[in-house]
Parts: sequence; structure tokens; C-alpha cells
Amino acid sequence: MSSLRSRLVRTLTCAILSLVSLCAAAAPQPTVETIAGRRVESVTLRHPVSPYVLVFEGGSRGTIDKWGQVLEGASRDATVFAYNRPGYGNSDAVATPRDGRTVVEELRQVLRRKGLMPPYVLVGHSLGGLYMQWFARAYPDEVKGLVLVDAMYPRAIKRTADFPWAVRLAGWTLFSRSVWREIDAIDATGEAVLALPGIDDKPIVRLINEPKAHPGEAPPVALDLGVFRDDRATIDLIRNLYPKARTVVVDSDHQMPLATPNVVIDAIHDVVTTLSAPRSAGR
Repeated sequence: MSSLRSRLVRTLTCAILSLVSLCAAAAPQPTVETIAGRRVESVTLRHPVSPYVLVFEGGSRGTIDKWGQVLEGASRDATVFAYNRPGYGNSDAVATPRDGRTVVEELRQVLRRKGLMPPYVLVGHSLGGLYMQWFARAYPDEVKGLVLVDAMYPRAIKRTADFPWAVRLAGWTLFSRSVWREIDAIDATGEAVLALPGIDDKPIVRLINEPKAHPGEAPPVALDLGVFRDDRATIDLIRNLYPKARTVVVDSDHQMPLATPNVVIDAIHDVVTTLSAPRSAGR
């Protein structure tokens, strides 16, 4: 009888834990607030102990939902903040420039208004990765680590004036004004990143998508569009930007947070763990 009771208790306990786990795994719901006179859509998952705030910046046309399971998984290590930039999702579009400097300054304003103060660990996907490089270089005292998720790098993209006319026409037709204005400022943002001091003293993880179907190559479609620079000087510059960073090559696709979320979660965990590790007396 006691054995039966024990099995029942274990079964009920497992069932309760499963329900708790399911509740914890539910996708976080964004909220919309008015900050500095405009609507901002965001998600905040607060960690009860960790001093770090994980700041997520999505790619071009990337909204909060493109992070998938990553936000919930990363929230086990630190407070999480993800948002939609102006003109994305339910965030109001703005008339301000869409270069990296302006994007980052607006983001910092939102973080302060929400009481999310440094130290930050920045996580940037695609174009968001370029913005996060600007953030880390411009405010090294605020930023303690960086995770670049199949990120955009300086000089990877040509000036939009040098895009083939068909690509420019498609961009004006298919993209929102907010998105196209960001694309138009990529080259200037990249040059601004290169003009700022390096950040090799921080833990950095670079996740690079390299599908097994096309090893060592950029996606063929991207090259065919004629918007990427693929000359040797540019490739070497990008490869050598962060010589002390840990680079992880992933068999995935560009939407890495959705395709291989555990890889992104593990990279974030590695950076936070490195920052939290006790330092030796000699350091």
C-alpha cells in the first residue's frame, strides 16, 4: 500500500511540475507603453538575482516574435529586455534618422525609462548585431559582453546608391519606409562602428550561419542580388574585427533564433557565466 501511495505521490508531483514547466515555457506577451511621447512595444522578464540585463536587438524586419524560445531560455541567466524598434510591430514610427547612433540612443532612453540600468549584455541578430556593436563600442562602461547572432558587420553591405536598380525598386516597393531608411543607413553605421575604439576586453561570442549545403559561402541569392561586398579586403576586415571573440559556426539558417534557439541560448549563457565567474587575485 505504501508503495502504491509513493507511486501516486510521484505521479502527482511529476504532473504538477510538468504544469509549472509548461507555464514557464509560455511565450512572453509584449506590452505597449508610451515612452518619450511614442508607443514602444517590448517584453521584460526580470531575474530576481542576476545584476545583468540582456538587451535583444532584432534584424531588419525582425520583430520580438523572431526570438522564439530564446527570450524565455535566456531569462534563466539574467533579466531580459526585447523590443520592437520604431516602425516595427506596434511601436510607432519616428521621423528621426535610422542610423545606428540614433537607434542606440533611442534604445538607451527606453531602457532608462523602464528602470533597466547597466551592466548590459547585448544580443544582436543580423542588422541588430551592427547596432549592438555600435552600442558596445560607444558605451564600453555600460556593456559587459556581446553575442552576435549571424550579425551584420561594417562594410558587408554596399551603399544603397550602389545597389542594382531592380533591388532598389524592390526595396522601395516591398519594405516599409522605416525598414528602407535603416537599410539606407547601414553603410554609414558600419563606418561609425569602425571609427570607435575596439572592445576586445569583453567576452564576445560570434555565431555564424554556415549551412552544410553551402560551406564557406554567403547565401548564393544574397550574392546574386549584388548588395553584399565579397572582396578579399572586406572579408578579412570582418574576420579580424574581434580577434579574441569565440566564433561558433552553426549549421542553421539566417533566422538562427528560430532555427537553432539552443545555440543562441548557450552562447548567452556562456557570456553571462564568464562574467559571473570569480576573478583571480592577479586580475
